[in-house]
Amino acid sequence: MIAAGLALIFVAAVLVGLALRELRADRRRSGPPPAGQMLQVPAAALSLGLPERIRRAGREADLTPRSLLFAKALAAATGLCLGSLPSAAMSSRLGPVVVAGFGALGFLAPDLMLERSARRRHRRMVAALPDALDLLAVSVASGRSLGQALVELARGGRGPLRREFAVTGEEMAWGRGQASSLESLRERVGGPEIASLCVTLERSRRLGSPLADQLRRQASALRQRRRREIEEQAARAAPKIQLVIALVLVPSVLLLMVAALVANGDALLGIGYAVFDPYA
Repeated sequence: MIAAGLALIFVAAVLVGLALRELRADRRRSGPPPAGQMLQVPAAALSLGLPERIRRAGREADLTPRSLLFAKALAAATGLCLGSLPSAAMSSRLGPVVVAGFGALGFLAPDLMLERSARRRHRRMVAALPDALDLLAVSVASGRSLGQALVELARGGRGPLRREFAVTGEEMAWGRGQASSLESLRERVGGPEIASLCVTLERSRRLGSPLADQLRRQASALRQRRRREIEEQAARAAPKIQLVIALVLVPSVLLLMVAALVANGDALLGIGYAVFDPYA
């Protein structure tokens, strides 16, 4: 068991060195990788869907599939090393299961972190969408095309939603069709809000309906939906607060009261302690 632990530690050290070298190479780059560099993505990273996870998390500028693959291997080796410590005191059947569980947990930990970052990024985009739709409605009402309005909207602010709009506007400016560009936007961002926006934009193009009014109505609907979600969250918070009060605050106050009663029990009951004098 000691020899196996030392071997795992040696493997982890080697993976640490490789991961640090890969991360140092990533820091020397500036900006996202070029399109031709996607040919250098390892097959294992493609099979695990690492490029898509990186894109959804918005980490293309500081993370590559190769470095993420090294990080997953490093985390798995670290999990194996940590799992070998408690498995030494377990039975021969349960020990390997614990080691494998720690290794699997370490291998999946980077994916869980990226998924959390992707959810946070999507929430930011949904929160910024109503204001962006109002600005887009103003640009469209002034006579600009949809591609120009998206590019100008992206130049006027920051955030993941503005960057996605900038990509869509540039695709339209370089000759890609509006339907194809909007479909790409829907695939990149996802969610019912962006899908509804793409449907509205495409319907306005096909039917010739006023786009500015539709964008304002959709922005108002998104704000009302967000207001309802906040009210529902506030309604769900009240029982949680009551549960915390019932499980934490009330017992602590009762303990203080019991301690005070025990400390001053003789005074409350009027019982005095008589001093026994054997010579009386």
